[in-house]
Parts: sequence; structure tokens; C-alpha cells
Amino acid sequence: MKFNQRLDRLSEYPFARLAALIADIPAPEDGGMILSIGEPQHASPALLTETAAAQAHLWNKYPPVNGTPDHRAAVAEWATRRYGLPDGMVEADRHVLPVAGTREALFMLGQIAIPTDATARTPLVAMPNPFYQVYLGAAVMNGAEPLMLTAGADTGFLPDVAGLPGDVLDRLAIVYYCSPANPQGAVATLEQWKTLVRLARDHDFLLVADECYSEIWRDAPPPGALDACRELGGDLSNVVVFNSLSKRSSVPGLRSGFVLGDADVIARFARLRSYSAAGTALPLLAAAAALWRDEAHVEENRALYQAKMAAADRILGPKLGLDKVAPAGGFFLWLDVGDGEAVTRRLWAEAGIKVLPGRYLTVDEADGSNAGAPYIRIALVHDQQKTEAALTRIAEVL
Repeated sequence: MKFNQRLDRLSEYPFARLAALIADIPAPEDGGMILSIGEPQHASPALLTETAAAQAHLWNKYPPVNGTPDHRAAVAEWATRRYGLPDGMVEADRHVLPVAGTREALFMLGQIAIPTDATARTPLVAMPNPFYQVYLGAAVMNGAEPLMLTAGADTGFLPDVAGLPGDVLDRLAIVYYCSPANPQGAVATLEQWKTLVRLARDHDFLLVADECYSEIWRDAPPPGALDACRELGGDLSNVVVFNSLSKRSSVPGLRSGFVLGDADVIARFARLRSYSAAGTALPLLAAAAALWRDEAHVEENRALYQAKMAAADRILGPKLGLDKVAPAGGFFLWLDVGDGEAVTRRLWAEAGIKVLPGRYLTVDEADGSNAGAPYIRIALVHDQQKTEAALTRIAEVL
């Protein structure tokens, strides 16, 4: 059979590599504590099941790919409240599209935003390094050249797009930018977002703001790309924002998110999705709309994460000689432990704690070095008691 050879350029997914790394170590009898996957474990809000049940008569309807007017309106209303946008800046029917979680949509975006002109130079798709694997998949599978921008301590754990030469900026088709960052939890400032938006317009690339962790923060709500667009006059051109309910509302199984932004991109995305994607079931869209309109459950969810961040500082900080080990946003710890793979094996063997080596989220540099190699990623997704027990065991091993 003939296959798409581009797929062979994609490495094994991080969790497959992790399984191979610890395959020779017997699992603990109790199954161990899984802190390697960013899967929220907090209880889902009752509003979800209540609303879906009330709309049960809609299960026998095919849902439209572009969702319902009510869901699009709920997303537009939330964005307007969250980012202090002027009325009318986000038009629900022009600027909003529901998606089945953000993973597939972040990937599919490459099919509309990476040009196919055979006479032009190969387009570039820039992304942070470490990175969310889907960004790389979108670039490679659509014939673009990935441009990995090291996001280490010297850049505040965020990629330096503004430092790229002009000819490189002109070749960019997409810039994926995640804040709060996965895995480091770094938060971009409003000025950084404004610079990115200006660059996207000056060099005609699409800025993809991956803001899935925007509602999990430590001290203050992180600014986002929509803040920058507001400050720059309210235009959404060259910008799309992705967000979902998975982390905000602790409902990863709902697979409900949105893309919001440039009306031309949204229209093209809707056209592509009509050929390639299934719409979200109508009872679930109704539940998602209700969740976007409710902030009480979000505040409760965030408080649970904030308590675990404080526990991480208290338990791990002294072992690492740091006042703070938890970041400004998100629910991951990104810890420099010298050798991430070795420590991952030790934690599984000695403490029954499964974490993820930073190397598996980071592409090697040209000289063979890997900026993520010294790190491990720890997901603070379990309840307070389990999390503190796991952190204590990690501290003992470290």
C-alpha cells in the first residue's frame, strides 16, 4: 500500500515513550499515582448533567457543525466579559466556531492556514519548544517546516517570536503561542501579546493563541490575545483564540471547545469542518453554553488548584531551594531535576509516582542537546489529599 510519508516524520507520542522508559519496572500493587497526564480529576459541575438531561429530547437530531446560535452567543458573551471587550467586537455568528475539544481543531487549522503554492518557499510554522505535540503534527502533515523556538529560563519560558529575522517572519504561516504555557506555566504579558498581534499583521501570518489554561491561575487572570486586540482597536484580523471547558470546568470528557477570531479564518474553518468533522451533540452544546455562562463552578475549581500550588511550594520548595515551584498559571510543575528520564524511573520505582520527562515534550537542538532533558512535568490534577501525599513522596526521592 501507498501511505502519506509525512506521518513517518512524527515521533512517538510522549506517553508511548514514557511507557517504554518504565516498562521494566514493576508497577506498584495499588497501581501508583499518575501525575504524567494533564487530565483534570476534580468533580464535574452538576450543571453539566442537569442541562444535558433537560435537553434529552435533542439526542435524535443531527447537530450542525457550526453549533447553535445559543452556544455561539454564550462563548461570545464569555469572551466579552472575561477580556473586557466592547459590545460588538465579537460577533457570535461571524467570529465563533465550536469544536470537539481543541486538539483536533489545532491540528486541522493547518489545512486552511498553511499555503500550498508550489512556487513559493516552504512555509514555516513556529511553535514553542517544549511544545504541545499537535502543533508539530499540524505543520508536518501539511507540508510546512516546523520552526522550534526554545522557551527556556532565559526567555521566561516563552518563545521569542519578536527576535526572529524579518525574512523568517515573512515565511511564517502560523505561530502557535500557548499562555499559560504547557508545560512551564509561564504567562505572557499584555505587551507581549500586543507585539505578537502586530507582528502577525505586519508579516501576514496567523497567530494561534492556545489559551486552554487561561482560567487556572495563581494570583491574577492572565491577559490574552483578545486583550491585545482590544487595545489595538478591536480588530480580530490574523488572530484566532482557542479555549475549552476541559480545564476551566474540569470536564475533559465533554470534548467541548471553541475557536474565536478572524472572520475569514472562521468561515474557511467552518467550510473545512463541514467536510471532515462531526458536530457536537445538541444536549452537550446546551450544557457547554450553560457552563460558559456560569463562573461560580470555575472559581471553586480554581481555588482547588491554588491550594495545590501552595502545597507544592511548601513541600517541594525546600528540597529544590526555591520559594516557589508552582507557576503563575496552569496546573503543571516544570521541575529541573538534572536528568528528567533518570528521575522519572526513580520516582516510579521508589515511590510509585508516574511523571513525564521533559525531553519527551522537547525537540533536540541542532547540536543534539535537549532543553527539556533536565526537567520533569508533574500534573497537579488529583484531589488535595492525594496530591500532597504524592508531593511528599516526590520530595523524599528528590
